[in-house]
Amino acid sequence: MVPCPAVLTVDPIHSARGSIRLPGSKSISNRALLLSALAEGSTTLIDLLDANDTRVMRSALSSLGVVLRPTDDALIVDGCGGRWPTRRGDLLLGNAGTAFRSLTAALAFSGGQYRLDGVARMRERPIGDLVDSLNALGARIRYEGAAGYPPLAIDEATAVATDEVEIGGAVSSQFLSGLLMAAPLIAPASGLRIRVAGELISQPYVAMNLALMERFGVKVAREGAVYCVPRARYRSPARVIVEGDASSASYFLALGAIAGGPVRVEGIGRHSVQGDIRFADALAAMGAHVEVGENHVEASAAGRLHGLDFDATAIPDAAMTLAIVALFADGPTTLRGIGSWRVKETDRITAMATEMRKLGAVVDEGRDWLRMNPPDRWLEAEVDTYDDHRIAMCFSLAAAGGVPVHVRDPRCVAKTFPNYFDQLATLVKPVTEVSKGDSFSFEPRTT
Repeated sequence: MVPCPAVLTVDPIHSARGSIRLPGSKSISNRALLLSALAEGSTTLIDLLDANDTRVMRSALSSLGVVLRPTDDALIVDGCGGRWPTRRGDLLLGNAGTAFRSLTAALAFSGGQYRLDGVARMRERPIGDLVDSLNALGARIRYEGAAGYPPLAIDEATAVATDEVEIGGAVSSQFLSGLLMAAPLIAPASGLRIRVAGELISQPYVAMNLALMERFGVKVAREGAVYCVPRARYRSPARVIVEGDASSASYFLALGAIAGGPVRVEGIGRHSVQGDIRFADALAAMGAHVEVGENHVEASAAGRLHGLDFDATAIPDAAMTLAIVALFADGPTTLRGIGSWRVKETDRITAMATEMRKLGAVVDEGRDWLRMNPPDRWLEAEVDTYDDHRIAMCFSLAAAGGVPVHVRDPRCVAKTFPNYFDQLATLVKPVTEVSKGDSFSFEPRTT
């Protein structure tokens, strides 16, 4: 792989077809790492994602005394049985939201003293709903900076003070997911009832969380807005095969829909536990041809795509890709229920609107919605990525509009998909190849 330049030019894409094997799911990988560390026994994790976010989690677990044993094709995690070997630590978690939220909950009642911090953007990402709930249970978590935001200091606490707690669900489902994973180990003998206050966004991620907990021997009952968690120990299932990443699949499925196809992704299918598998349904609703198999999904063009009015609450990450697909439709598209975009790696609503306008789109934005009208004429653009991996990957697809797209700081894709641009290059045929017979490569540019 050639070292990634400061600006990467994606040449105009004429067509795309082929298949790729997806990297492991980030959401499953980080949850499986934590549950394996908390479990009794050793767990072999197969097809684990190797990217910045999972490296952050692995580094944190090692700092906490968990033994991780890499093999040629897997990672073996020797569980600590719910008791962290290291009782003091300073964990630097970058901008890995899943790792930060879940570790905050997992350390809150460990009887140790820890400090959790991240990059500047992480200090702007709210965590107050989770901290409020943990402190209501009897934890001793302090803000070292602005109230409601990292960095956090966790002081010694070992026992919960109540058997019921409330947590907000409208900002991030990761707060609930983190609390759920910690709950079996801290619950009183009668169990712990967790009540979600208000709307719960990204519900499929919570469902995936519960499915993974069940793989490790803990079944949670749900009664409406209340999750009933028993006091229990996690037990290793011996091995876990990590599904391909459904969010990453969205880029290639979108490519098939806007650039001819067929493009097939392997590693996920109709039985996926990831909510972003529903991106395939949204793509079909726009007029693409979509085939979902046991372990693959395939998309191709089937005539003109149509704009739609879509509630994206359940698929916030994949909905970013849908915004780019909307630029190829025959009318406007409105995405609703995306308020969580504002507290992600960047304010994704404003960032997406700003960059789509560079391409010639007419875009309106609101607190939790985005409306896009396709360009009358596509414009060559230099896209700012805001250190956000998903923006870089999404906007690379805009080259199918027949213009070069210059992606600034393409290295940011290393957060979840380090070789994304290499994989993209295997699928596309550029306009230059069609018209001149040139061989294809992405062109590096320097600033």
